[in-house]
Amino acid sequence: MLLDSRSSSLKEVMKAADAACYMAKEKGRNRIHLYSDDDAELSVRQTEMEAVSRIRAALENDRFCLHLQTIAPLRGGRAHAEVLVRMLDEQGGLVPPMAFIPAAERYDLMPLLDRWVIRHAFEALAQQPPGTSWAINLSGASVCDEGLLEFVLEQQRITGVALKDVCFEITETVAVANLAQAATLIQDLQAQGARFALDDFGAGMSSFAYLKHLPVDYVKIDGSFIKGILHSPTERAMVESINQIAHVMGKQTIAEFVEDDAVLACLRAMGVDFAQGYGVGRPQPLQAAQVAAVV
Repeated sequence: MLLDSRSSSLKEVMKAADAACYMAKEKGRNRIHLYSDDDAELSVRQTEMEAVSRIRAALENDRFCLHLQTIAPLRGGRAHAEVLVRMLDEQGGLVPPMAFIPAAERYDLMPLLDRWVIRHAFEALAQQPPGTSWAINLSGASVCDEGLLEFVLEQQRITGVALKDVCFEITETVAVANLAQAATLIQDLQAQGARFALDDFGAGMSSFAYLKHLPVDYVKIDGSFIKGILHSPTERAMVESINQIAHVMGKQTIAEFVEDDAVLACLRAMGVDFAQGYGVGRPQPLQAAQVAAVV
């Protein structure tokens, strides 16, 4: 960056220089990137780097909390819930996931955050009534983390949680991008009793063929299809196809983004196994969340 009479304080200068260095590195290293106030890319990077600083501080000061969202059965059986993480700011206010998750993913903080969630979710699950079951999300970085399996087993030993009461969720795009690692992790944790769900299925560019290589227990149908099933024959047919093929493969299905009773009735008629969304239950703080037994 250029330093002249219009330059700000030393703190601002160093922040701008740091952002320019990151941009030069990201664009291939061994190059110069000139900082300017109207550089949109640098503005995004600065925002993300500020978020990284807040994430690190929140991890150091234990300023995260867990919410639960009900996953309700449509064809009998027991409800379970998805564990969602929220960050707290310095004043204790909730920070929405999209304000910190993208930065955590870009700057390799997701393994730390995933481990925080696993540790605290296991501690809380150990205090729940027998039979309570929760789903915990895993990032792509954690799927490729060779130490994750031992970490999960260590938390199981510490808390006494039965892994049959834990379902790990990975997105379709993450699973496909890390197919060998994902398949190995799934098989290793399933051998210990855990279950797996393939999240956002249908959102990526993969095909049903990948399901043959990923021995998941649940297929979560991407919410973009669920939203249109009442009005779009194409999206309804896609949901029906995913549901049918998943069942043929011995997997149960979960519909995401279910927003009202009409969609619920349609999903029941199709034979979808579970539903999740605001029409079933909004995310609630862990202490207040009550998982409904039926819809």
